[in-house]
Amino acid sequence: MIHGSLFSDFKETAATDPFALQSSKMLKVNMAYGPVWALTGSMVAYQGDVRFENKGSGGLDKFLKSKLTGEGVDMMQCTGSGELFLANDAADVQVIYLENDMVSVNGASVLAFSSSIEWDIHRVQARGGMMAGGLFNVSLRGTGYVAVTTQGPPVALDVASSPTFADAQAVVLWTAGVSMDLRVDTGGLKSMLRGGTGELVQMAFGGQGYVLVQPSESVVTGGHQETQQRSSGGLGGLLGG
Repeated sequence: MIHGSLFSDFKETAATDPFALQSSKMLKVNMAYGPVWALTGSMVAYQGDVRFENKGSGGLDKFLKSKLTGEGVDMMQCTGSGELFLANDAADVQVIYLENDMVSVNGASVLAFSSSIEWDIHRVQARGGMMAGGLFNVSLRGTGYVAVTTQGPPVALDVASSPTFADAQAVVLWTAGVSMDLRVDTGGLKSMLRGGTGELVQMAFGGQGYVLVQPSESVVTGGHQETQQRSSGGLGGLLGG
């Protein structure tokens, strides 16, 4: 006989929503609502009959964009019935529902989204982006559920309330209606030297909407960007073009 509250404390959530938090670090997807897109390798468990098809970067067009820009995500299409559990390196999971709306997300933070959501790699319109050929994000548009990951509990900043600035490596996403410009610390390259702040690249936000910022400067973690981070030092590979 087994004693203790382990199995009752951590039993599966009874929520029947399409996307529900099993815990702060695990997403439960109810497959009864139809197929979903999930980050390749993010499946940790499932019950029922769930099938996975690796779609890579999501077609030739997205594949070419991801190679040219350094942005993008490898996705798998999940179909079938039952419950699917997703996670990514024990990062916190955040769920939002879009109703004919759009968010601009750093590709490293995408976990899953409804098949009704259209996604693409898009150039972020920013004057500062001209410094190195542009900045690219993943756009998620339409009606349906979106799950992203953050390193720790984030803060959602209302950019309409006051001028808003954030470390470029801590920004996870922003909503439609938000404008963004890149700026270099006024200390210039001296800010990277001894006694400087080290906060070289910042994002300046305006307009109407929200910016989601995580409590960690590690949002740029994937593939091409990670390589650039090692080669370009303080810029962190953010300005891949």
